Amino acid sequence: MEIYILAVMVIIFALIFDGVNGFHDASNAIATSITTGALKARTAITIAAVCNLVGAVLGTAVASVIAKDIVDMSAIQPMHQLFIVIAALLGAISWNLLTWWFGLPSSSTHAIVGGLVGAGLASQLSGSGVQINVHKVIEKVIDPMILSPIVGFSLALIIMVILNKLLQAAKIEKQAQDKGFKILQIFTSSALALGHGLQDAQKSMGLIFMASAPVGFFGVTSKTEAIPVEIIVMCAIAISLGTIFGGQRIIHTLGSKITILSPQKGFVAELVSSSVLFITAYFIKAPISTTHTVTSAIAGTGASDDIKSVKWGTLKNIVMAWIITVPSAGLVGFMFEEIFRLLF
Repeated sequence: MEIYILAVMVIIFALIFDGVNGFHDASNAIATSITTGALKARTAITIAAVCNLVGAVLGTAVASVIAKDIVDMSAIQPMHQLFIVIAALLGAISWNLLTWWFGLPSSSTHAIVGGLVGAGLASQLSGSGVQINVHKVIEKVIDPMILSPIVGFSLALIIMVILNKLLQAAKIEKQAQDKGFKILQIFTSSALALGHGLQDAQKSMGLIFMASAPVGFFGVTSKTEAIPVEIIVMCAIAISLGTIFGGQRIIHTLGSKITILSPQKGFVAELVSSSVLFITAYFIKAPISTTHTVTSAIAGTGASDDIKSVKWGTLKNIVMAWIITVPSAGLVGFMFEEIFRLLF
């Protein structure tokens, strides 16, 4: 009976993490369109909530990485597995709430990976038989974490430079340009929210899948490969509800504290970010950060005008938050796993 209660607790915490992810990370998808005036805040949040809901049901490859590739817990008892997942979730949720409070756009993706690695490491050091899949962490997490901001910044910079030259050659009035790009932003902002739902809701799917296997919830066993539709729907709803509650602190940071955004820059940043999210989810099958991608793309559009147009001091603070996300969430996960092991 105790293991069933513990499994339910994991599912509840995973859905809470999904909801926190919604109001924490989904603000990344709508910050640019709100700042440029393409959409009013309430409209943007509604569109993002719907698109997050739809995006969450478009794939499960990233969920499988979280569930199976980060930590190997096959050698330990089901109860111990569940305690590790709860410790990981507590680490991720704690870090998300802290960075949200300070308005820092940190990564929920790397918070949960950090939590899993930290909790798994605590268990591994105790001699339990848990193993951190280091090569998979490097391949599926660290490499994309480094590359996605570089790709986001570079693509946004290149596309913005080309777009500026084309607009100058076309001699279209500034007012007409802004109006056209604001309309285009409705579509690119929606695509970005779809990409966020596709990427980020899958982390919670993977965690619920991990919690379900030991107790057989939703028909999941140790041999189950596909994520059940019930888990997909639950996570889709949770991230959508979280999005509805907004994320005004992070919207302000992304919209005005990195560079001065125009409709053209907002369009390019959203176009680049959504493209990177979809490509990594479907082709590379790696859990990348919406936050990292959007922030770097915004900085790239700013740098297309002048390197001084980017507020590098703010960006430095954001990057520092990125760097310490994995170890910070990992430390909390490590601590909770140690506490659970001592108490239970």
